[in-house]
Amino acid sequence: MHHRTPLGIVSITEDDGFISSVRILDEEIAVDAPESELLKTATRQLDEYFAGERKVFDFPIKQPGTDFQQEVWQQLLKIDYGKTISYGQQSERMNRPLAIRAIAAANGKNNLWVVVPCHRVIGADGSLTGYAGGLWRKQWLLEHEAKVLGIGQTKLDF
Repeated sequence: MHHRTPLGIVSITEDDGFISSVRILDEEIAVDAPESELLKTATRQLDEYFAGERKVFDFPIKQPGTDFQQEVWQQLLKIDYGKTISYGQQSERMNRPLAIRAIAAANGKNNLWVVVPCHRVIGADGSLTGYAGGLWRKQWLLEHEAKVLGIGQTKLDF
């Protein structure tokens, strides 16, 4: 199904009772109504996030990936709303200090845009790096979260 957000149309996929992907599209495509209760919940929670009313998603998610990718994505879920960490800091939290590039690559394979918040991982120098949805969207998401928290700028956690 396709749903409009302030950043464009998202494609949301449900598989076996789980949301398996929430991907931002660069092209304009017709939106359609969610057909299942789970898709209705996912679209409602996305709307709440963009309205500044939701900080954590609680619908069931499951995306295909290797054990390592699953570990990386689980770590992303531990980054608090409105905060950022560096790729190096993510590797330290995972006790994998030499796996920074592999972790960054796994972040890039995350199919659950916004829900699994890979947008909260930035470069060690504070730069916005690598975001499948485009760096302008990453910046928008970080600024949105900071504004909701009333902090003016997203807090860097390093």
